[in-house]
Amino acid sequence: MTDKRADLVCEGGGVRGIGLVGAVDVLAEAGYSFPRVAGSSAGSIVAAFVAALQKAGEPLGRLHDIVDAIDYTKFPDRSPVGHVPLVGPMLSLFLSDGIYEGAYLESFVAGVLKDLGVRTFGDLRLGDGGATGDGLERKYAWALVITASDLSRRRLVRIPWDLPAYKKDPDEFPVAKAVRASAAIPFLFQPVRVSGATWVDGGLVDDFPIELFDRPNSAEPQWPTFGIRLSARPGLVPPTHAVKGPFSIALAALGTLLSNQDAAYLNDPCTVRRTVFVPSDAVSPIDFDITDAQVDALYESGSDAARKFLAAWDFGEYVAQCRHGFSG
Repeated sequence: MTDKRADLVCEGGGVRGIGLVGAVDVLAEAGYSFPRVAGSSAGSIVAAFVAALQKAGEPLGRLHDIVDAIDYTKFPDRSPVGHVPLVGPMLSLFLSDGIYEGAYLESFVAGVLKDLGVRTFGDLRLGDGGATGDGLERKYAWALVITASDLSRRRLVRIPWDLPAYKKDPDEFPVAKAVRASAAIPFLFQPVRVSGATWVDGGLVDDFPIELFDRPNSAEPQWPTFGIRLSARPGLVPPTHAVKGPFSIALAALGTLLSNQDAAYLNDPCTVRRTVFVPSDAVSPIDFDITDAQVDALYESGSDAARKFLAAWDFGEYVAQCRHGFSG
C-alpha cells in the first residue's frame, strides 16, 4: 500500500454523514492519509474524528465503528422546558432559539476525542505552519478546520483560524464545542454563543469550502485536496419527494438548505475533478429515525463513490488542467 497524502474537505448533510465515512474508508484503504481535514455540520464530526485518529496514530478503519456508535435518536434532546406538553418545543425555540439542546452530540464527540487524546485545537497543532513568509502560517498550523456560520457578523467562521477575532485562544478552544456549533441546524438546535456572537450550521454560508487549503502562491502543489459531497454528480436529476402541509414544507425547507443541491449543478469542472460525489438524497438530513438499512446503504454509497473517484483520479492531469501555477 503506497503512502499518499491529500487534504480533505467534508460537506455537511445531517444524518447522511455516514456516506462520508464510507468514502473516507476507501480513500484510506487506497493508502491516503490526510494532513489537514475540514468539515461543516456532519462533515465536521467526521473531520474531527479523522484528525484525532491520525493524531493518536490509530487506523482510520476505526472511523466506521466510532460513527456506528452514534445514537441518532438522541440528537433531538429537549431541555426541561422542551418537555412541557404541547407547547414545550415552541417555548424552547422562543427562550433558547432552538427546539433541541445539541448536548448529546457535543458530549459524544468530546468523549471520543478524549479517548484519542484530543480536547482542544491545540492538541491538533501541526507546528507553526511553516515559516513560508506568505501569510499562510496560521492557515496551515492545525490539522483540523471546522466551519460555522456567524449570524451576528453574517460571515463564515473558520475555527480555529478566526478565533482571535473573537478574543479566543485557538489552542484552548474545545473541538467538540466547534463541532456542536457547526452542526447547529437553525431553529432545530440551540446556537452556540461565543463572545457575544451567534454561531450555527456552517452550511448556511458555505457547506463545501473545497478551496480552504489551496495555496495560491505556490507554483507546484505538494498534494491535492479531495472533497466529499453528499449529493449526486452535476447533471443528475435528484429524486422527487412529496411535500404537503406546513410541517412538511418546513422540514423540506431545512432539508433543501442543508442539501445545498443547487451548488452541485454550479460546480466548475476543476472542482468536480477533485470531488467524491456520494448520492444520498433518498435520506433526509434531519431523519433522526434513520434505519440500520438506510445507514448501511449510505455507507455503501460513499464507498462506491470513492472507488469510482479513485479509478478516474490523475493528480498530474488535474495539476496540468486546473492548478498550473497554484496548489490545492
